Amino acid sequence: MACGPDATLSVRVFSEVPGAARGESERPEDGGMDSTQLSWIANYIWGIADDVLRDLYVRGKYRDVILPMTVLRRLDTLLEPTKRAVLEMKASLDAAGIVHQDQALRQAAGQAFYNTSPFTMRDLRSRASQHQLKADFEAYLDGFSPNVQDILEKFEFRNQIPRLSKADALGTLIEKLLSPDVNLGPNPVLKADGTTRHPGLDNHAMGTIFEELVRRFNEENNEEAGEHWTPRDAVKLMANLIFLPIADRIESGTYLLYDGACGTGGMLTVAEETLKELARERGKAVATHLFGQEINSETYAIAKADLLLKGEGEAADNIVGGPEHSTLSADAFPSREFDFMLSNPPYGKSWKSDLERMGGKEGIRDPRFVITHAGDPEYSLLTRSSDGQMLFLANMLSKMKHGTPLGSRIAEVHNGSSLFTGDAGQGESNIRRWIIENDWLEAIIALPLNMFYNTGIATYVWVLTNRKPEHRRGKVQLIDATSWSKPLRKNLGKKNCELSPEDVRTICDTFLAFEETEQSKVFPNEAFGYWKVTVERPLRLEGADPDRIYAPKELKALKESAPRSENAPPILRKIHKAGRTKPDPLRGLFPATVGGRSAIVEYESDPDLRDTEQIPLLEEGGIEAFFRREVLPHAPDAWYDPSNVKTGYEVSFTRYFYKPQPLRTLEEIRADILAVTKETEGLLESILGKGL
Repeated sequence: MACGPDATLSVRVFSEVPGAARGESERPEDGGMDSTQLSWIANYIWGIADDVLRDLYVRGKYRDVILPMTVLRRLDTLLEPTKRAVLEMKASLDAAGIVHQDQALRQAAGQAFYNTSPFTMRDLRSRASQHQLKADFEAYLDGFSPNVQDILEKFEFRNQIPRLSKADALGTLIEKLLSPDVNLGPNPVLKADGTTRHPGLDNHAMGTIFEELVRRFNEENNEEAGEHWTPRDAVKLMANLIFLPIADRIESGTYLLYDGACGTGGMLTVAEETLKELARERGKAVATHLFGQEINSETYAIAKADLLLKGEGEAADNIVGGPEHSTLSADAFPSREFDFMLSNPPYGKSWKSDLERMGGKEGIRDPRFVITHAGDPEYSLLTRSSDGQMLFLANMLSKMKHGTPLGSRIAEVHNGSSLFTGDAGQGESNIRRWIIENDWLEAIIALPLNMFYNTGIATYVWVLTNRKPEHRRGKVQLIDATSWSKPLRKNLGKKNCELSPEDVRTICDTFLAFEETEQSKVFPNEAFGYWKVTVERPLRLEGADPDRIYAPKELKALKESAPRSENAPPILRKIHKAGRTKPDPLRGLFPATVGGRSAIVEYESDPDLRDTEQIPLLEEGGIEAFFRREVLPHAPDAWYDPSNVKTGYEVSFTRYFYKPQPLRTLEEIRADILAVTKETEGLLESILGKGL
């Protein structure tokens, strides 16, 4: 299952430094670590890529080296003070024959990671030969703890070492990262007189620099950016939509956040920051635990590295990823429930391989996707194998908390197909029905076109909760936010606009107001539901006996030999004794005379005349009234089978927000014709004259 535009990157605002590309700007003055200094460090590291890797890699591949090297240098600075303690602990554990050493070594390092090799990165730059440097650098990498090994493996960083070593670039990279011109460590670098040369980088600042590098590399590769991260303006909107409605009800305590397609992890970190900020403003103290799952190895490595760099080692351990960890077929958190969930799953991506691993459509028994609903103990939420995006939503709904005051809140991005794809009884429609009939859907917001990097199609944010406030119960709000955006100065792939802070505020205010406006419509849940009714008509064949029931073989032969005729008598399928069964022509029980006796009969249906009607759940009088008004006047012998009626749900933004353009008046059309005629007067003559 490819993780499509299923991930996101949170990026703080950086102050631009003129001439800063490739790290050529002047170093900021001493003082606190402000955004200008963070930007300078990001520019410096960005410049290393151009200076060292230009002739080795195409620009789109710089990140394969720079991102893991940046991670390694930061981890190295954090481990330097406790290096001796870790080596001593390792020696004593080995001497005691203790196999499970991870927790003890973490404790010795004072971090959620450690390195048991005899080297620090500073030790490696004194190597006389590239061969020795390569061997010692590989030993240095081998000494890292399993969680860092996982990151290096997913980055496939070891594959880069032979290339870097052969080109004599490995030592240059290490030298530049160890340069006194830049400080990636937590402690300040002092001048000879004891004053600060470079302030220390706390975990948050280092995480900010790393995210900025990821953003720049993704923008360099804007043709694939949407495969890795969601624009931060969309992420901020989603975070506000799940937190603002309950901001005043947030209590001090611990909250669990989850993203089932977490990519680089930014959606989780933005949500975490938003929650903590809202809580702090209200005098509450909250702790958060982040959980995520990601199938793409590189983006998973970035997510895990980002959390480690921010000092969130426990959260990093709760990010699970790699090709073997598809959210659909290998749920990493089957017994967990979460307070807040948000995601941008892949759309239009096949999940056929997941389906096969789960036993196929007939063999699947996953309780996330085969549930009990509407009296059906095997109600299927399985969608077409060509697009699994709605299964990510079903996965999150299965993880809602039902025993807490706030329950769970969810925001998820989908394309337009999730609104209407799938007929009644099919997986997509069943998911919509399950959601709406449980009254979980608060709102759907239509975003501006060209909001995302690799697609210009329409996208929508679904907002769901199992704790709707009283005034929203039984209702769904649709918001048309397609006109609320500002253009970008420069396109990023197909992204040509963004949501400004004012646009985000406008959308959130409209959502919270829950009022009918030109851009906001409120509907009862039932407005999106319909009955799919199969309309049957009797089979009529010339020469058929109207008083007998044909055996299947006889009927087949008759169909092949006798032509259909509207004037022929209908073919009998079943005869009920009069008095025992009441006539009900609407449902296929017709009064008739068979062999001179009164009876109630059922007719064979004609597949060629079979039709379907989609009847709104809010149809006054229901199916029967619709049938009598719209069907029987045109086909008096028609009926339907109540047992074959299926219920479906779909949402049509076009139906509710389409604004037809007024037709031009005849006067305007006439004026245009006259104007064109006047412009072309003499034109033909001049052309012919030139040809003479």
